[in-house]
Amino acid sequence: MPDFDVLVIGRSCVDHIAVVDAYPRENTKAAIGHRLVEGGGQGGTASVCIARLGGRVCYVGRLGDDAAGRTCLQRLAAFGVDTRHVKVLPGGRTPEAFIFVTASTGDRTIFYEPNRLPRLEARDLPAGLFTRAPFLLLDPETTYLADLLPEKDALQVVYDAERWRDGMTAMMQRADYFISSRDYLDDERAGCGQGPLDARLRALQSRLAGRLVVTDGAAGAYYIDRGRLWQVPAPPVAVRDTIGAGDNFHAAFALAASRGARLPDAVRLAVAVASLSCRTYGGRNGIPSLADAQDLAATLSPRPLAPGG
Repeated sequence: MPDFDVLVIGRSCVDHIAVVDAYPRENTKAAIGHRLVEGGGQGGTASVCIARLGGRVCYVGRLGDDAAGRTCLQRLAAFGVDTRHVKVLPGGRTPEAFIFVTASTGDRTIFYEPNRLPRLEARDLPAGLFTRAPFLLLDPETTYLADLLPEKDALQVVYDAERWRDGMTAMMQRADYFISSRDYLDDERAGCGQGPLDARLRALQSRLAGRLVVTDGAAGAYYIDRGRLWQVPAPPVAVRDTIGAGDNFHAAFALAASRGARLPDAVRLAVAVASLSCRTYGGRNGIPSLADAQDLAATLSPRPLAPGG
């Protein structure tokens, strides 16, 4: 039996979150109504979500030996994430992000530090690592790892395609589940064209070796199953902020798939988890229990996406 349900490789950082009534114009001031500091990063938050949903998860990444790095490790451990394969680099600077949330809408503006820690290389991935779980979740910062992964039959890969990056062409062929944002379709390198949504989804699917899922914020998510296009609309929730919605979507999808869920069911659970996670400030504080997410997912009905839609 594998040690974990999902391995996660990706970015971990510290989020500094400030809630304001309205995002200010330049050269003006705005009062902060609420603020908090929490662990963040696509890989870090996805790992926390998997653990919160009851999954066995191991996070693999790099952190600096600074205060931010210690915060990241503490918050991962607090949620029960296995961090034995996190490498702490002496003198390394852990990235931080500064996020401003508009109270009335839940919209957020993110200023982030690029991750300047050295990239993971083959020697940083312990022998036997990829045999310890049936599924691997890769966040956008690890796109370049596509050529270092085992063959398809040995490991199922869920990939978070935030935007085009180095190694994308190889990842499009390696990922078993390629989960892109709606914005990704607008990049001409994605090869989706400028037509209606259904045609663009099919164009992207034709370039992939695996299955396609596309997230679209409040509109929910789209997927292709047995040649048909489907949409799972997001349920109405009282949105506080959307900071971790995408990360939590990928996490819930990966966990569901690792437990044998069919594609439609994995998407429904992911939409439910992502939606519920928006109910409070911070990407992790609103992550629901698995039972609550399953109850909501049961109310979500996929609907066919009409031609030209």
